[in-house]
This record gives sequence, C-alpha cells and structure tokens, in this order.
Amino acid sequence: MNHTRTWSDVYGSACATFEGRAGGHRWLVAAPSDLAAGLPAVLEAVDGKGQVQLLVHDGLTPLLAAIQALEPRGVIVVAPLALAAGPAVTVQDRTVDNAGAASYLEGGSFPAWESPAWSTQDAADEVTGECPAASAVASLNVPVLVTVPARVGEMLERWMDLTPHGR
Repeated sequence: MNHTRTWSDVYGSACATFEGRAGGHRWLVAAPSDLAAGLPAVLEAVDGKGQVQLLVHDGLTPLLAAIQALEPRGVIVVAPLALAAGPAVTVQDRTVDNAGAASYLEGGSFPAWESPAWSTQDAADEVTGECPAASAVASLNVPVLVTVPARVGEMLERWMDLTPHGR
C-alpha cells in the first residue's frame, strides 16, 4: 500500500492513510505510540485493495471518533499481546490534556468483545484479557482484532482475503 497522507487530529493523535489498489474496503489500525514505530513500513508492505488508516492515539476518545468518521470494515488494535477476546471494562473518567490539542474528558463502560473466529487459529492467539481499546471498538458494533505489531500486516491481509472484494 502507498502512504498518501499524514496529519494530526483534533485530539493530537497522529494519523496516516495508506492506499491500495482501487476497490476494497476501509480498515483502521489503532496503536499506542510505544508500539507504533514500525507500523508505517508494515502497512506499506501490505498487498491489498482499499484504504488503511493508521491512528496513533492516547486514550479511547480519538479511537471512537476515528471509527465514527471512517466507518471501517474492521479495526486492528495493536497491543503488547495478541488476544482472542476480552471482558467488559470500565475506564475511569479522566481528563486528557494534550499540549496544543483539544482537552477532553473520557471514560465509561465498554462491552466484552471477541476477535473474528478465523483470527484465533494459533494457540498463542487464544489468550483472553482486558483491552479497553478493543472494548471501545466493540461498543460501536465494529469487528475488532487485537494483535502484536509484528503480525499487523499478516492479520490485515488474512482479513482482506476472507472479506468479499477485500484483496
């Protein structure tokens, strides 16, 4: 995929768009800053159609806003550990004050979630655990998958392969 645009959103999150061949779907890859360094190169190596937006965010509000704006086919949440599912979570209310960006209040209760069945074929991926970002995605009824940075490209291509007109 070709990196076509980089910008900061109103919350101070770094955003980048990667474009593949014509057609396909929109996808979102969401990562905290400490896990995002290698993701642009990983996404450039993806062979697929459609568009992938990379969101490097702090907190859930930028993630929820990106999902509502993009309406992606699915979201890959980047985490230190691949997870197959997670329980409902309550995120304590807090004020996020990013220098130069909008300050905002976030928090709330988010539902339990499960990755798509095809994504848990490896025994290592059958781990369950809390992931507030995945729970936030699930609250908007969007499919979510949680994986480690090294597997983002592979999981995105697999998801595209299993999606009509995906790759």
